[in-house]
Amino acid sequence: MAQSTPPPFDPSHPPLIEGFTPSTYQHPEEGFREKFLRKSRENPLVPIGCLGTAGALIYGLICFNRGNTRQSQMMMRARIIAQGFTVAALMVGVVVTAMKPQK
Repeated sequence: MAQSTPPPFDPSHPPLIEGFTPSTYQHPEEGFREKFLRKSRENPLVPIGCLGTAGALIYGLICFNRGNTRQSQMMMRARIIAQGFTVAALMVGVVVTAMKPQK
């Protein structure tokens, strides 16, 4: 009598990870607007970086369309700096959240 082996992945059941207890979602009736505002309050530098990135991109494209290539290049460099700022803000937010004591 051959013993059947369990399938490697059963999508109907989450995997069991030793030492990990899943937590429940804390904000069940939270819509997009409420979640956006809560996340913005938790880490306000990310939306600022996103707005800076979008602003530099849009202004750079406008300068490119007008034929002002020097200003367009400057704005594309500013966009890359703003993107780096945004990524750094995200990473700092992740570290701060990970170090925050659980309630």
